[in-house]
Amino acid sequence: MKSATTAQYDLIRGIWRENPVLIHLLGLCPALAVTNTVANSLAMGLATFFVLMGSSLLVSTFKRFIPHEVRISAYILIIATFVTIADLVLAAVVPEIHKALGAFIALIVVNCMILGRQEAFASKRPVSRAALDATGTGIGFLIAMLMMGSVRELLGNGTLLGYSVFGAGFEPWIIMILPPGGFLTLGVFLLAMGWWRGRTEGAQARVRRWPHGVATRRAA
Repeated sequence: MKSATTAQYDLIRGIWRENPVLIHLLGLCPALAVTNTVANSLAMGLATFFVLMGSSLLVSTFKRFIPHEVRISAYILIIATFVTIADLVLAAVVPEIHKALGAFIALIVVNCMILGRQEAFASKRPVSRAALDATGTGIGFLIAMLMMGSVRELLGNGTLLGYSVFGAGFEPWIIMILPPGGFLTLGVFLLAMGWWRGRTEGAQARVRRWPHGVATRRAA
């Protein structure tokens, strides 16, 4: 049975409430591997957004014509088509970033975030709702990538998009642009998200438990 959701909820849940990286811990391979600079993070985020949007639209459009027995294979084939397009575009437009990303562009094909949205949502919803879901999830992934890339480049190189921020006297934290820096940055973000969600849920629970008392204190 399909759960009833609004179009607005389909759009915003992937950005914050169900962020693929910070909440569901999906797409961690690129989030840990290529976020050593903002440019790499942006390129990977946009490529993933393009693949997610294109595959969601195509799966939702042709869902009635895809046999149930081969749906996963069909989804992977559709995703691989858009990954190939993204790979060729990056190679033509930003060859240096394409070289830095390396095999991680091709690995978008096996990103469980993308395949999961096709199976759980796009294959069961109309095109307009699939587009909203892909937009929200893609933006959420892009935001998470930029957050990690900004912190790692800022601390690891003292720059943002190649421009110096702290000046020549800054001593870079080399570990931040190495693989351990990705795990450290992600761990800090997850800790902050867990603290914030716990605080928010606790406040909501108190409001539900003593709604009149809270309203009275706020009015006072």
